[in-house]
Amino acid sequence: MDNKVYTAKDYKSDQYVRWCPGCGDHAVVNTLQKAMAELGIPPHRIAVISGIGCSSRLPYYMNTYGFHTIHGRAAAIATGVKTANPELTVWQVSGDGDCLAIGGNHFIHALRRNIDLNILLLNNKIYGLTKGQYSPTSDRGAITKSSPYGTVEDPFVPAELTFGARGHFFARSIDVDLEVAKECMVAAGRHKGAAVVEILQNCVIFNDKIHSFVADKEFRADRTIHLQQGKKMIFGKNNDKGLVLDGYTLKAVTIGENGVTLDDILTHDATTPDNFLHQRLAMMDGHELPLAVGVIRAVEFPTYDREVEAQIESIRSKNPTKTLRELLLSGETWEVK
Repeated sequence: MDNKVYTAKDYKSDQYVRWCPGCGDHAVVNTLQKAMAELGIPPHRIAVISGIGCSSRLPYYMNTYGFHTIHGRAAAIATGVKTANPELTVWQVSGDGDCLAIGGNHFIHALRRNIDLNILLLNNKIYGLTKGQYSPTSDRGAITKSSPYGTVEDPFVPAELTFGARGHFFARSIDVDLEVAKECMVAAGRHKGAAVVEILQNCVIFNDKIHSFVADKEFRADRTIHLQQGKKMIFGKNNDKGLVLDGYTLKAVTIGENGVTLDDILTHDATTPDNFLHQRLAMMDGHELPLAVGVIRAVEFPTYDREVEAQIESIRSKNPTKTLRELLLSGETWEVK
């Protein structure tokens, strides 16, 4: 870091943004630039890596290092970048198809290894770039170009996949809720380890209003809950609803009814190592229980890149051979005349 105060403009490239008008990606790139300014990391110390898809054009619009890679390989390239140069702050930008279909194996192993990556997973539940086929997150029964009679399979839930891969950081936001999105990105940037931020993003062309059930202002307050560290799990237009544990399950209650008081409402702790409650919060979907947005889990754990760096330094300190020339001349040698 340096002493310069950065603004979002410092992270914007001079490229014309080529996304459809109204696409949620516009909000994501603008929010990411603001989050980077708040983090205060110089642009030359940041790399943005993407795969293939509409969202994967994002590196072109960033005044940072960037790499537009191949389909599904963003996590693999980002892993190499971070491991080779741990001082870089590395952001991975992927869509639900790029990240969870062909890139699914790289995704889960990046989380298992806990590589210090900030992974923005833009989930519009469709393949937008290739014109509207169903993706790994499309709902059962979804009518798409490749499922004209409806899908007959269940989708991946990014949160469930993250926890299954032993992920230590998971946050969620909605593209139209810019403040929560920025809060999640800043928290991911400050977290040491693999940080997944799922962003529910709208594709106006091929899957318009897919998240409207929770995204529309009309009922967002009643169908989402903004989780904040150390604060009560309260939601609703009047802030009169909350979450409690009922045995091993979560239950929504109304404060003031049936003897329920504010003291009965759960307090959010994203930092507890046990992920029992984090998983249940992350799996709420806005129907029987409100969809959780904000930082759901943020637990510190050793990172792969730093562990590799420390291992190399340890071996170097015990090895008298410091250069390649020394290695080549260390054994029996002879001259040919």
